[in-house]
Amino acid sequence: MQKIYVSLFLFFLSFQLQAQDTTLLTPATDTVSIIDLLHSDRLRSQKIDSATELLMVAGHVRLKQDNTLFFCDSAVINRNGKIMEAFGNIHINDSDSVHTYAQYLIYHMDTKIATLKKKVRMTDGKGVLTTEELEYDTQYKIGTYKNGGKVVDGKTVLTSKEATYYADLKDAYFKKDVKLRDPQYNLDTDSLLYNTSAGLATFITKTYIKDSSGRTIETSEGYYDMRNKIARFGKRPVIKDNKGVYVTGDEINSDDATGQTVIRGNAVYKDSAQNISVIANEMYSNSKTNTFLATRNPLMIIKQNEDSIYITADTLYSARIADLKDSAYTELVRDTIKNVTVVNTKDTADIRFFQGFHHVRIFSDSLQAVCDSMFYSAKDSVFRLFTNPIVWATGNQVTGDTIYLFTKNQKADRLFVNENAIAINKSGEKMFNQIAGRTLNGYFKDGNIDYFRAKGSPAQSVYYIKDEDDALVGVNSATADIIDMTFADKELQKVIFRSEVTGTMYPVQQLPEDKKQLRNFNWQETKRPKTKYELFENPVNQ
Repeated sequence: MQKIYVSLFLFFLSFQLQAQDTTLLTPATDTVSIIDLLHSDRLRSQKIDSATELLMVAGHVRLKQDNTLFFCDSAVINRNGKIMEAFGNIHINDSDSVHTYAQYLIYHMDTKIATLKKKVRMTDGKGVLTTEELEYDTQYKIGTYKNGGKVVDGKTVLTSKEATYYADLKDAYFKKDVKLRDPQYNLDTDSLLYNTSAGLATFITKTYIKDSSGRTIETSEGYYDMRNKIARFGKRPVIKDNKGVYVTGDEINSDDATGQTVIRGNAVYKDSAQNISVIANEMYSNSKTNTFLATRNPLMIIKQNEDSIYITADTLYSARIADLKDSAYTELVRDTIKNVTVVNTKDTADIRFFQGFHHVRIFSDSLQAVCDSMFYSAKDSVFRLFTNPIVWATGNQVTGDTIYLFTKNQKADRLFVNENAIAINKSGEKMFNQIAGRTLNGYFKDGNIDYFRAKGSPAQSVYYIKDEDDALVGVNSATADIIDMTFADKELQKVIFRSEVTGTMYPVQQLPEDKKQLRNFNWQETKRPKTKYELFENPVNQ
């Protein structure tokens, strides 16, 4: 009889709950907010002991606590323990902003923390987080997994062993074996912050990135904006491409949409295929046009085994020879580029030219130069010096309207001076050997001047003649169609006149003042950089 009474009581209780479609599942005196049963197809209660009573609901179960809705196939609720266990097709709707799905749930009504297992999925409408086990704080909208998971945001996929997701902020903190895969970038790191609303990945530890072009990036600080394709890398990131180019700086900012990259603070560009490096405090590059510009004390180094070449200017600019555009400036260099046979193993499409603008200064142990602007092609290894160029080689100075300096294996091989050419060789105190012409060719041997050849109408020379004991014999002032000066052990050895020769030998004391110096004579030793460390000193007016 007692069992029948209990059964009838439970039946009427179940009927009452479903008819009202709501019930208080925690005591009214409890400080914990109530959880309401909004609907279930079936309901029963079971008293385990004096302190434990279980409420079991099944069939299209809907429950609510504050602004959080719970849906499931069935649930067991411990009123006194303030614990709910749910099974099958679980759906948590948190303030209609975060939706979480799973097949199993344990929920603590007092702390409002849910542990979800089996096919767990969380979404805020932007990204979708999936894992096999998730702890979710419904009060603060924080989800955490510790046994592996991933977030999919459009075409971007993030995986890690651990992560914490802050739904209100749309921030996810990924830890341990983090991998981001995106059509533009593949990223590997140990820790990463990611905002699903902005599509913003923030780097907080050493991070390795490989983009769609094969370029690799190592950084420890910065961010990548997936939506706008804008990136910032800090703490001296390193960028390498698959063609031997290495770039670093204190900070690098990149815009994939425009192809623009800005490198600031101790910027370094290295091209190992062409043995060229550029150092500056600021660089601008463009991946779409394959160009870069260096400013704020730029220094270019053409590396060689014994005698590297150092170049400074106010601005250094570089692009590919294949992209050389028609202009009045480039017309000056076109003829000496197009017929050159390339012996470089690098793909000719990637061979670069370099331009220096204003206060150009060049230094190597065997040769120095200054000019206002410069063009250097890695295709033919020729320096083209424009506007008041001066070249020094040991005790010789060469000037003219334009100077072409040809190098071979990164060493001076020959030079060509066009218009108003003059070479000056210091013979002694206030004594200068000189050779001048419309054009001048100079030839080097082992990096040192071997001989000069001047051509003109006519070519001119002033030559201080010495005997075998190095005693001064006289001064020869002469003209000819062609004049050669030959050198031995870095010293002028002899002068040879060819065709239509006229001249006079003068005793030194009887040399007329107007015969001591040829037209355009100007000894400019003060402008000569004596060491590579002088390149950044304020140059004398050029």
